[in-house]
Amino acid sequence: MNSLPGHVGIAIVGGGPVGALLAQRLAASGHDVMAIEARTGTPADPRALALSWASRDTLLEAGLWSDALAATPIEKVHVSQAGTLGRTELSAAELGLPVLGFTVPYEKLAALALERLKTGNVPLALGHTVTGLRQLDRYAQLQLAGPDGAAMLTAGLVILADGGKLVTQLGDIKQTVKPYDQHAILARITPSQPHRGMAYERFADDGPLALLPSGDDFMLIWTQTPEQAAERLAMSDEAFLSAVEARFAGRIGGFTRVGTRASWPLALKTLDSVVSRRVVLIGNAAQTLHPVAGQGLNLGLRDADTLASLLTATPHNRAGDAATLARYARLRRSDAGRVTFFTDSVIHLFESPNPVFKHLRSLGLLALDHVAPLRRGFARRMVYGAR
Repeated sequence: MNSLPGHVGIAIVGGGPVGALLAQRLAASGHDVMAIEARTGTPADPRALALSWASRDTLLEAGLWSDALAATPIEKVHVSQAGTLGRTELSAAELGLPVLGFTVPYEKLAALALERLKTGNVPLALGHTVTGLRQLDRYAQLQLAGPDGAAMLTAGLVILADGGKLVTQLGDIKQTVKPYDQHAILARITPSQPHRGMAYERFADDGPLALLPSGDDFMLIWTQTPEQAAERLAMSDEAFLSAVEARFAGRIGGFTRVGTRASWPLALKTLDSVVSRRVVLIGNAAQTLHPVAGQGLNLGLRDADTLASLLTATPHNRAGDAATLARYARLRRSDAGRVTFFTDSVIHLFESPNPVFKHLRSLGLLALDHVAPLRRGFARRMVYGAR
C-alpha cells in the first residue's frame, strides 16, 4: 500500500501462513485489520511441513490451499524403535479420513500466504519492520521502519505472528528457552521403491529420524548432536545414505540419491502468558517446538483458527479488551500445553540409552499397535490436537 493509516482495529505482525490465515478470516468477518510483513518476497527455504487433515481444512477455508502447493498425501505413519520389537502404524482409514495429512514445502505455503495477502482484501504494509511496541490502556502503538522511512501506527489489538521477534518488547511476559543441544539435519532422499504415502518415525539410538513422503521422494529430518550433525553433513552421499539405511534396519528397501543437506539448532521456546495488554501472541511467537512429532505449524494454525472464531463473535470495539484476550488464553491453554508437553517428553523419553527404559518404550509402542482404541485416540490427537 502507498500510505499507512494512523489507526486500525487489529494489526497482525507477520505475513506467514499463521498470520495470513488469521488476516483472511478477520477481514472476511468485517474487522478493520491490517497485516504487516517485513519481507517483500519469499526466501528459499528447504524445510517440509507435515500438515494434518484438520490443518488442510482450516487453510482451505481461508483460501490458503491450492494445487500449487504440490502437497503429498500421508496415508499412514509407521513408528518404530531401533533394536526392539516396538512398532505401531497409524492409518487414516481408522479415523474415517481420506488421509492423515500432507507434506507441503514450506516455501510454497509461505509464498501462497504472501500472495493471498498481496491480492486479497486485507490492507498490507509490505516491507515494513516493527521497531518498537508500546502498550497503552486503549490501544497499542507500533513504530515501523519501511521503504518511505519511519512511521507510527496505533491499533486496538496487536497480534504477533512474527515468530517471536518482538517478545522482548513485552515486559510482562517471560520467555523460557530450553536448548536441546541437538541439530536437525534436513535432506531430500529418493527411495528405491515407491513410498505409497507412508511416513516413518524411527527412534534410533543416536537420535530420531522422520521420513515424510514428498513427491516421489522423502524429506528426511534427522535429529543429531551438533558434533554428529557436522559429521553427517561432511559425509559422502553414499556414506550418508548407508547411515540412514542402517538405522531403518531393512524397513525401507533402500535409497538411490540424496540432495543438498542442511542443519539448524533446536530449542523449545515457551511463554508464561500468550496475552498482554492489547497484545496476543500466536504460532511460533507463542511456542516453538521440536520437529519430532511434526506439530509446530499445526498448533500455530489452531491458534489462528481459535482466535479468528473468538474475534468474529466479539464486538469489534471489544477485540483488544483484557476479558477477550483472557478468554483466548483459556481456550488455547489445554491444546498448547498438552502438545508442548508431549513433544518435549518424547525427546527425553527416547533419548535415554538405559535398557529398562528402552524395554518400556518398546512395550508402549506394542500397546499402541495392539489396542485399537488407544491407537485411534493417539492418531486423532495428532490430526485434531489435544482440545
